[in-house]
Amino acid sequence: MIYTSDQGWFLGEHGWYDKRWMYEESFRTPLLVRWPGVVEPGSVNTDLVQNLDFAPTFLGAAGVETETPMQGRSMVDLLAGSTPTDWRASVYYHYYENPGAHNVAKHEGVRTATHKLIRFYQTDEWELYDLVADPDELTNLYGQPGTETLAAQLKAELEQLRAGYAVTD
Repeated sequence: MIYTSDQGWFLGEHGWYDKRWMYEESFRTPLLVRWPGVVEPGSVNTDLVQNLDFAPTFLGAAGVETETPMQGRSMVDLLAGSTPTDWRASVYYHYYENPGAHNVAKHEGVRTATHKLIRFYQTDEWELYDLVADPDELTNLYGQPGTETLAAQLKAELEQLRAGYAVTD
């Protein structure tokens, strides 16, 4: 059995009301799996997964090979307690529906296990968060002394992900 849901909803956090922002309250999505003989009961996995991994996972669990490339990857190894050495170290996010009914600014970003970089590309504004020291994302570190190397690394990762997903804005 696999249980998941829609992403979270802002109820005033960061001064917002909606769910389309890249901040953790709406970025994270619950995923619970019960698979006797595969998933160790009570285990927790913190590898970065996305909903685009669902189809390859379901197909892999059913023993179906796909001939068509998919953007996601099967989570079967993760569920069995083994992280492949080439598992993703970051995930990409992009919200582009503006103007629109929700009035959420267009933005994209990259999240790693420890950091997040968000780019509001219509205004060329950036936000950088240390998710370990600041899990509530209250202190934007972008442009702060000592963060230049980290910001450059995350920008390079963002560009690599954009290229991999063929993002054209």
